[in-house]
Amino acid sequence: MFITFVYPMIGLCGLSVFIGSLLIKGWGGPQSFQYAMTQCCAIAVSLFGGYFLAAYLINELRVRMLGRESDLLSVQQFAGYSMVVLFLLHIILGLLPGFHIIALLLQFYTVYIVWEGVKPCLSVDEPMRLRFTILISALLILCPWVIEKVFNMLTSTLN
Repeated sequence: MFITFVYPMIGLCGLSVFIGSLLIKGWGGPQSFQYAMTQCCAIAVSLFGGYFLAAYLINELRVRMLGRESDLLSVQQFAGYSMVVLFLLHIILGLLPGFHIIALLLQFYTVYIVWEGVKPCLSVDEPMRLRFTILISALLILCPWVIEKVFNMLTSTLN
């Protein structure tokens, strides 16, 4: 699942941000290439780290809240497929950065994907379904966002 879906999607996100950064800023020498590479790395690191962090935290929530045994591989698969909207939005926003407000609203489609997937994929019972959906959706959206903000802050500070 990693090799066939998550890693290619992260690569496409990074590539689109790289191309979009060069198209928007224009080719102005090494600084524009450095900027494009920094933006590309920020997206790749945030999605990669956010995916694994969210999957780990979802697995821990599943163990503690539901009393299920740990199954990190199925949780990682669920998290990867649930992040498809975030991947597609990063690809689109990399090339067309003017659609941030629409992208912000479309991120909440992740909540619907999680709602439909928690019952069959993670065996969440109906009484816990809403609470678990909200927590998982928040983790899937916020983990990459926080990592990206920290990465960009550190990059600007260290430059």
